[in-house]
Amino acid sequence: MNVDVQPRRSLITGPSAWIGADLAKRPAEWTYILSPAEVAEIETCLRSVQGRDIAALTRTDFPLPTLGPVLDRLRDEILNGRGFVLIRGLPVEGRPIAESAAMYWGIGTHLGNARSQNAKGHVLGHVRDLGLHSSDPRVRIYQTTERQNFHTDSCDIVGLLCLKTAKAGGLSSITSSMSVYNRMAQERPDLLERLFIPFATDRRGEVPAGKNPWFDIPVYNDYQGHLSAIYAPHYVRSSQRFPEARRLTPQDLEALAMFDRLAEDATLRLDMALRPGDMQFVHNHTILHDRTAFEDWPEPERKRHLLRLWLAAPGARPLPPIYAERYGSVTVGDRGGIIVPGTMLNAPLEPV
Repeated sequence: MNVDVQPRRSLITGPSAWIGADLAKRPAEWTYILSPAEVAEIETCLRSVQGRDIAALTRTDFPLPTLGPVLDRLRDEILNGRGFVLIRGLPVEGRPIAESAAMYWGIGTHLGNARSQNAKGHVLGHVRDLGLHSSDPRVRIYQTTERQNFHTDSCDIVGLLCLKTAKAGGLSSITSSMSVYNRMAQERPDLLERLFIPFATDRRGEVPAGKNPWFDIPVYNDYQGHLSAIYAPHYVRSSQRFPEARRLTPQDLEALAMFDRLAEDATLRLDMALRPGDMQFVHNHTILHDRTAFEDWPEPERKRHLLRLWLAAPGARPLPPIYAERYGSVTVGDRGGIIVPGTMLNAPLEPV
């Protein structure tokens, strides 16, 4: 194998460059369990907002004198530390979905501002199989039972609340994109350099006004002292359906294949079996996330169901101007999400 000689980039050090096999031995480091007093605070706020439109609720509607400072600390850990947290113990079982959604939304307001997750303007997303398949270019993979592959979402922080689990499978997996970078820098710096070149990424039919049906952005972006990753493997490859999009070269495909392989590496990744009441919050700029394929229950009322938030976080890192192609803006606290002509923000309480 002939490998071009490339200058080696500096490795990423610090807590964001974690190894999954190490963290799997220390779950207490990344798991926060809600106390009875904190749950009582949440339920007090819930009673005060019942009947109101969830999408209109703000942090001031959820005063959490005990839990609020904890969430501020956890947000800092997400943005500037390890990059993720698992919050356990939200009482969702046996509740109407409107109550679970309101509690989750209220917690989310302490971490950031909700962004639209699709062209329909859903600021509260439902991760549930709708009987669809990703072979349809208009379908997003979270609407299927398929494995998602490691990717990032279009926001600073993505959150998941587990309501119901699958019959089998459906594990949540995360990998540090900083650790993937380090391995590539050490093993194949030539392929790593390919990931700093813009790739076309399919918008899957969700096209903002005046934009192409794909956008161009590198997987890795080094900007103002921060290395950030943005990646959607299925959508990078499906961009090739547009003749005008840049063609993927053999070197591009080799680099993407190595990136995918490292993201899936059993040593690098961390797997979680989310259970009802678990909330996972992940920093998109330093972490890739995935969901394994699953077998669901036949009864509709038992089907796997998670609620999702995309959040623009105060205090987040600067992003390069090229991110505006996907995020709409790079203004901290007001960036990310999907807005197309006719989008109206709303928080549906059922998958649609």
